[in-house]
Amino acid sequence: MAVHIVRLGSARGANEGPRFGTVRRPPRGVPRSEYASRDLYDVWLPNLAPSEELVKLALSADERAWKTFVRRYRAEMKTPDVSRVLDALAALSHQTDFAVGCYCENEARCHRSVLRELFRERGASVAD
Repeated sequence: MAVHIVRLGSARGANEGPRFGTVRRPPRGVPRSEYASRDLYDVWLPNLAPSEELVKLALSADERAWKTFVRRYRAEMKTPDVSRVLDALAALSHQTDFAVGCYCENEARCHRSVLRELFRERGASVAD
């Protein structure tokens, strides 16, 4: 049992379980009824996505700006409502498999790399 950190749209792994899309906006031009069949996500959790301001910062980030993004995104994830969702998902990772993801190609420059750290800090079982 574990939380899998994935790129939305990639082929689903064995035993991955349901996917949670941690993106600010749903995919353009894709009917809602096809999100799951196109390996995007089963459930949309936009509250785990960075704010629009931070998304813009991340897309143009050099090393210094990336560090600013990480610090500010972590601050957004500390709000009580969001923190409780992260805690719930961390606890759930010990009971079942599921995935969280984003569209970004490079996880190292995506908020999902920070989510991976946040889950580990909460004691979640995180798949490698």
